[in-house]
Amino acid sequence: MRKEWLNQGTAMGSVGSVGGAVAEQAAGLSRRSFMKAGALAGSGLVLGFFVSGGNKMARAAEAAAPAKVYAPNAFLRIAPDNTVTVQVNRLEFGQGVQTALPMLIAEELDVDWAQMRGELADAGEQYKDPAFGIQMTGGSGTVAHSFIQYREIGAKARAMLVAAAAAEWKVSPDQVRTSKGMLIGPGGQQAKYGAFADAAMKQPVPATVKLKDPKDFVIIGQPVKRLDAQAKSTGKQQFGMDFKPEGTKVAVVARPPVFGAKVAKLDASKAKAIPGVIDVLEVATDRGGRGVAVIANGYWPAKQGREALVLEWDTSAVEKVTTAKQMAEYKALAQKPGLPVKKADTSKLAKAAKKVTAVYEFPYLAHAPMEPLNCVIDLKADGCEVWAGSQFQTLDQMAIARTAGLKPEQVTLHTMMAGGGFGRRAVPTSDYLVEAANVALAYKAAGKSGPLKIIWSREDDIRGGYYRPAHVHRAELGFDAKGKLLAWNHSIVGQSIITGSPFEPMMVKDGVDATMIEGMGEPYDLPMNLSVHNAKANVPVLWWRSVGSTHTAFVMETLIDEAAHAAKMDPVAYRKQVIDAKHARHHAALDLAVAKSGYGKKTLPKGQAWGVAVHESFGTVVAYVVTASVKGGVPHLHTVTAGVHCNTAVNPLTIEAQVQGAVLMAVGTTLPGAAITLKDGQVEQQNFGDYVVARMPDMPLVDVSIVPSTEPPTGMGEPGFPPLAPAYANAIFKLTGKRLRTLPFDLAKTAKA
Repeated sequence: MRKEWLNQGTAMGSVGSVGGAVAEQAAGLSRRSFMKAGALAGSGLVLGFFVSGGNKMARAAEAAAPAKVYAPNAFLRIAPDNTVTVQVNRLEFGQGVQTALPMLIAEELDVDWAQMRGELADAGEQYKDPAFGIQMTGGSGTVAHSFIQYREIGAKARAMLVAAAAAEWKVSPDQVRTSKGMLIGPGGQQAKYGAFADAAMKQPVPATVKLKDPKDFVIIGQPVKRLDAQAKSTGKQQFGMDFKPEGTKVAVVARPPVFGAKVAKLDASKAKAIPGVIDVLEVATDRGGRGVAVIANGYWPAKQGREALVLEWDTSAVEKVTTAKQMAEYKALAQKPGLPVKKADTSKLAKAAKKVTAVYEFPYLAHAPMEPLNCVIDLKADGCEVWAGSQFQTLDQMAIARTAGLKPEQVTLHTMMAGGGFGRRAVPTSDYLVEAANVALAYKAAGKSGPLKIIWSREDDIRGGYYRPAHVHRAELGFDAKGKLLAWNHSIVGQSIITGSPFEPMMVKDGVDATMIEGMGEPYDLPMNLSVHNAKANVPVLWWRSVGSTHTAFVMETLIDEAAHAAKMDPVAYRKQVIDAKHARHHAALDLAVAKSGYGKKTLPKGQAWGVAVHESFGTVVAYVVTASVKGGVPHLHTVTAGVHCNTAVNPLTIEAQVQGAVLMAVGTTLPGAAITLKDGQVEQQNFGDYVVARMPDMPLVDVSIVPSTEPPTGMGEPGFPPLAPAYANAIFKLTGKRLRTLPFDLAKTAKA
């Protein structure tokens, strides 16, 4: 997400931004409280930690709720065998948080990395994000928001261990030192942390501790191998899709082909005749729709049962979107002034010596994670237990409780490892989990009980929403005879992600959804007049990796390149000239990428060209210098050199992996077929055969360099995505002389323009 979201007091995330302001806010919180709890079975030191709310939502929630005593297994557990288990208050779905957060504790706790373990925490009050006030994973905010929080946990645990050893050895605490999980006394006494874990629990929790100076870091900043790497690479890691408690039945749902439609007629006789099918139940689905759940002894009979249903749908009351018509309407709307965002004088456009009018089109995009949506739910009379790869534990727990007629504390939500998400597992309305609760309610009403596993197929996931919104941008740029930019009039048309959600009061100002405009104009000093149109459509939309920057960065960085061409300047030199002087981090990231790539110095192979782009999202600046070619009308990306400014790099290996993954995902958006289209309200794509994602042959060579810094870290899960496509497009322009205005790329269409 974006810096502005936090400044407005949002509680959102993948979902949005975390800028330097976020890290500064998290670091500057003065009112922190610790909690001690009794040791778990097997004994050991257990600490819980809570940072008071950093924004409006967090403060409101804190004021409304009385102080709570949290369960023992809070954030940190030191066992007698000296292993240290950290409860990770986020979802791990490939971004590396199950390693990064334990690194923060290990640094201040002064332990050997081999001692560290990581576990995903269940939904709980103590695990709320310090800045957002809800337990969530998104906005590339995990490390940025918890950088101080987790370090203080480690530092306070170390202080309590030292105090316990000092009391036992009858020396002052300042005479006891630590080293790699060992307590060392002035007389040569030595003991493992585990030996004093119980005694440390009896020590008062220090009110304050001194954290390490960055120059003394021994773990933070080092390339640390991930704690989950071995389990994942050997196939031993259990994901949500793998989890199936004994006695669990499987449910699949036939959802309406048009969003919000209802069941008109149902004949379930053939489905019920399939061996293994237990029941067929009509249930509520997302957006007021109705569907049919088929419950069976396993996935295959449930799937066969669903295919055997004889269904007629009532679509009379819902809008039926058709992509071609929608984009035509968007283009017409873009020619008119919308809700004002930035105001600038556009009168100079009429007298400009050169004028550029550019219309950009961006399609709906599916999240398409490798692991489709799934969960296990066990609804009982006095409570509900759920296992899911949730990005929004707090909101999901509340939504399940509301649907099932329970209190939130009656819902136990276990966080499962997930195989990707890109925002799809962070739905404010908790669509797939609310649907699961409705299936469980119908199952219970039918006189049955026991856990149910609700599984979405790949086709369900791609056809069933939610999507990155489709957008149209229209820009008019005016230049004088020397190529100086005189005026820039810009309008954006698209659906609002935030309007109508719980976050609207904090993230929509004067009708403008902050996610739609993030990155527009920044970091350049431009005479931009900007407005937006909030279109309405019966298509569910959601944040998608890098949110608004997925389209704004492409528009900005290709138009800046076009402005450089008009000024007859080198694209890098032009950017250096027009990037506002206060954006030193942009200059540093761009300089690093240029230096590492050999841009302007190295001779490229015949038929290749350079492309450049730089963009800030989630508080992190990423600059790309790429090389590309076009052969037979087909573009090919050869190399990508990244300059990354994310302040403190907690784990350089994770940062490199995030950039590499973002590059591949961004390349995917340029490939023909990388679009969700609709006809008469129905999504036309259903699987990877007709919804294209990048594959290994599409992967360029990627070299990642990080600008050194000791400032609090900013986000890294998403910033590698936005500048890739525009850098690629800028290289293609140098080869073809044609500007690409759409994603995915269509060189044939561009050549005819």
